[in-house]
Amino acid sequence: MNTFTESAATALALVTSLDPTLLAIVGRSLGVSASACLAACGLGLLLGAWLGVARFAGRDAVLTVLNTLLALPSVVVGLLVYLLLSRSGPLGSWGWLFSFKAMVLAQAILVLPMVTALTRQAVEDAERAHGEQLQSLGAAPFMRSLLLAWDERYALLTVLIAAFGRAVSEVGAVMIVGGNIDGFTRVMTTAIALETTKGDLPLALALGLVLLLVVLLLNAAISLVRRWRERVDGSVSQATRGLVA
Repeated sequence: MNTFTESAATALALVTSLDPTLLAIVGRSLGVSASACLAACGLGLLLGAWLGVARFAGRDAVLTVLNTLLALPSVVVGLLVYLLLSRSGPLGSWGWLFSFKAMVLAQAILVLPMVTALTRQAVEDAERAHGEQLQSLGAAPFMRSLLLAWDERYALLTVLIAAFGRAVSEVGAVMIVGGNIDGFTRVMTTAIALETTKGDLPLALALGLVLLLVVLLLNAAISLVRRWRERVDGSVSQATRGLVA
C-alpha cells in the first residue's frame, strides 16, 4: 500500500468510527458558520430587500461597492477584523481576538455582501414584475420590499444555504482571527491546513471528506429547494388557470 492508500483508509476509518477529535472539529466548524450566517442573514436580507426597491441618489455607486465586496478575499476580512479586535484596535477591550466570537464576526462580515447582493437581485427582479401592482395598492417602498422578499422566499432560502457553504469552506479569515488553537478555535479548514503541514494526512483527509460531504449536502439542499419552488409555482399556475376557465 502506498502513502495515499494508507492515509485514505485511515481517514475513512476515522469518519466511520466517529473519532472524537474529528467530531469536535466538525461541530465547532458548523457552529461558527451557522452563527455567522444567522447574524449576516438577519441584516443582509433586510438591506438587500430594501436596496431592491429603493431608488436614491448614489444607488449605482452603492451597488458597485457591494458587488466589489463579493470578491473580497477572506484573508483581507481576517486582517481587518484582527486590526479591530487587537489590543490597540478600537474593539480591543472586547477581548474577542482568538476566540469563537472573533471567527463568527469574521465569517459574518465575509458572507454579508453575498447575502445582500443576491437578495437585492431577487427582490429587484420581483419588483420589475409586480412593483407597479403593489404601488397601485398603496404599498410604501419598505412594505413592498418585505412583500416581495416573502414572495421570493424560496429563492432567498437558496441564498442562505449558499452563504453557509461560503462560510464553512473559507480558511483565511478564521485562521487569522481564531489562531487555530487546538480544542478552542480549530475548525475544519484550518485543521486541514495544519495537519497537512504536520504530515498527519489521515486526519486532514478525514476532515476533507467531511467538508466535501457538507458541501454536497448543501448543494443537494439547494436543488431540492429549487424543485420545490418549481412545483409550488406550477401548482399555483394550474390553480389560476382552473379559476380562469
